[in-house]
Amino acid sequence: MAARPRAARPRVGDKRPLERLHERIIAGDRGWFFANIADKVAERRLDKNLSQRELAERCGTTQSAIARLERGGRPPRIDTLLRIAEALECELVVDLVPR
Repeated sequence: MAARPRAARPRVGDKRPLERLHERIIAGDRGWFFANIADKVAERRLDKNLSQRELAERCGTTQSAIARLERGGRPPRIDTLLRIAEALECELVVDLVPR
């Protein structure tokens, strides 16, 4: 039986945007976005004199999820961010900037 030829490894430019984002998250390069969001959530929450538990109740999640977000543990889903923004009386702005 003949060996199957190995597929060529995709070049960086060949990767889809979600693949590149996933690689950045895995590599710990999430400070550019997720840490900024985490800091803003914590700052706004404190400005509004809310505990993590109170914010969690307002947006239908758990206190541990808010704590994890604020310390940058796991990137939150966009629907979670939208609920948090609403609870904090903020607009969620996601931007795409050409490289």
